[in-house]
Amino acid sequence: MASRLRVRFGRARGRFDGNVLGRRAEREQDRRGSIRRVRVLLIGVGGVGESIAVIARDRPWLERMVLTDYDEGRAASVAAKVGGGERFPTARIDASDRDQIVALAREHDVDVVMNAVDPVFDEAIFDAAFDATATYIDMAMSLSKRHPTDPYAKTGVKLGDYQFERGKRWEDAGLLALVGMGVEPGLSDVFAAYSARHMFDAIDEIGVRDGANLEVEGYRFAPSFSIWTTIEECLNPPVVYERDRGWFTTPTFSEAEVFEFPDGIGPVECVNVEHEEVLLIPRWIDVGRVTFKYGLGEEFINALRTIELLGLDSTETVRVKGADVAPRDVVAAVLPNPATLGDKMHGKTCAGTWVHGTKDGAPREVYLYQVADNDETMARDGVQAVVWQTAVNPVIAIELLAEGVWSGAGVLGPEAFDPDPFVARMPAFDFPMGIEERTPPA
Repeated sequence: MASRLRVRFGRARGRFDGNVLGRRAEREQDRRGSIRRVRVLLIGVGGVGESIAVIARDRPWLERMVLTDYDEGRAASVAAKVGGGERFPTARIDASDRDQIVALAREHDVDVVMNAVDPVFDEAIFDAAFDATATYIDMAMSLSKRHPTDPYAKTGVKLGDYQFERGKRWEDAGLLALVGMGVEPGLSDVFAAYSARHMFDAIDEIGVRDGANLEVEGYRFAPSFSIWTTIEECLNPPVVYERDRGWFTTPTFSEAEVFEFPDGIGPVECVNVEHEEVLLIPRWIDVGRVTFKYGLGEEFINALRTIELLGLDSTETVRVKGADVAPRDVVAAVLPNPATLGDKMHGKTCAGTWVHGTKDGAPREVYLYQVADNDETMARDGVQAVVWQTAVNPVIAIELLAEGVWSGAGVLGPEAFDPDPFVARMPAFDFPMGIEERTPPA
């Protein structure tokens, strides 16, 4: 039985609050005088980082975006794509080097540190942003650690624990860390907050469901997103939230179900995986149960099981012919780079939030979703659909912060902010939201 709905939005404090952008309050504004000009340190210009730069390049609030990557040649190629020059300078960066990140942030006097690398680097980048007194944004939270004795029933260190444990420090400093602001997590959390505000009086369950019908020509196995991150979230014990139990874990690939995805994608078998929404949504929305399920497919699941069986999911280095290498890094190195697959991919990808509850005393079931078509994203922006769909969301978030529409201090998830301005902004980014009423079970 669902309880009365409670939604808590964050307080209006922080770097982007009032009439200032922190220490750079007097920086040039546009001629309308209403948009604060923003400098961004973008850490990582793989597929998602490239997409962020492409989507942000024509936004009036962007003064400078420093494109950084371990591969400076990659950063240079992305800079050339978006126009380069003083607006898009480049630098080589080691994302694990906190001091180097702080130095670059101060050199360019940035307002935002945008984390677009694998979450293994989150702690260093998160701490560096605090040291540099910059707003921090990521799309995947700090990593979990398994329960030492009962990993498939109990949580150990949860996703985001490192960051939330430091929330008061950020709040006391008047700084904002906006965590989990990609598509999933990110847009899925905005949808959860939007549904709670407008569609339900009480919510029994929120289930994030992700599925696609994408195919990649010429490859038997070619993940469309970072394989490092995919291994991390799919092979870790999935986390589930229930109001009466709190957070707990299950065996990998548990609770299989067939979910009907919209816009011609159709039925896809989905399974539980570890994901940030399950940790974020209950912090701000009163809900009976929260799950996250991917539509992985039998072939993909079997490939992941084989990787795990052979120990290739390990991040611990081993000595091979005089070199120290991590098996997971080897897997990532031999598979195709997702950023290069766009012209070989066809189909659609769907991210969405499935909500069950009551409205005006009657049961209701709604799926709020966003579908990206790879042919369309390639034609419009020259990037593949999965990374494009991820990248739009932090760009919208920075825009809302730059305009003072969103503001906050502390470590906050997307649910802490008013979802309405975000949803209203989506069409301007060719990023439509779909809403599908479904028939609740009898």
